[in-house]
Amino acid sequence: QQLNFSPRTVYLVLGILAILWVLSGIYTVEPDENAVILRFGKLQEVVEPGLHYHWPSPIEMAIIRSVTRVYREEIGFQTIDPGPPAKYRRRPKEALMLTGDENIVNVEMVVQYRVSSVTDALFHVRGLGAFEATGGGLIHDACEASLRQVVGRHGIDEVLTEGKLRVQTEIREKLQELFNVYDCGLAVESVQLQSVGPPQQVDA
Repeated sequence: QQLNFSPRTVYLVLGILAILWVLSGIYTVEPDENAVILRFGKLQEVVEPGLHYHWPSPIEMAIIRSVTRVYREEIGFQTIDPGPPAKYRRRPKEALMLTGDENIVNVEMVVQYRVSSVTDALFHVRGLGAFEATGGGLIHDACEASLRQVVGRHGIDEVLTEGKLRVQTEIREKLQELFNVYDCGLAVESVQLQSVGPPQQVDA
């Protein structure tokens, strides 16, 4: 049986769909977030917290990200279950490195960082790692490179004992320097050497 729709019914349905499309552009930015508005794929503006409106897709889209969250990167190990109790997987290839006096040392490090510019973090570097659930990418490589470079300038006694705080400070400064060079919109919050010691094979 053929269905017949009057022009009035068609216009009514189209009108309702148009209203729903327009209303779909309403969005909320939470107090700890920024929204990046793209118009036809190009950056339009960065929006502060509050209730806002943008033209619905495909004209505009809003990318909303936290700008206060502290992210974490692990070098030399990986947390596989936060617990409690926490479970870790060691990464010996990352952890083993040479000190300045050519001793082998096993170093595990945790870096905490935050996003200082949401637009730079989103668009300036591919495979950055920030905003990604698995992390990694450029951030992980930069953390590992900074760690190896600084440890390679110090003797094993400094890394193990009295110079540990100074080493952490140097790693943080070097890592922030790399982030600035990449212009990736990240700020280093802290660098913590979790475990520093000789490998088990040469511990004695």
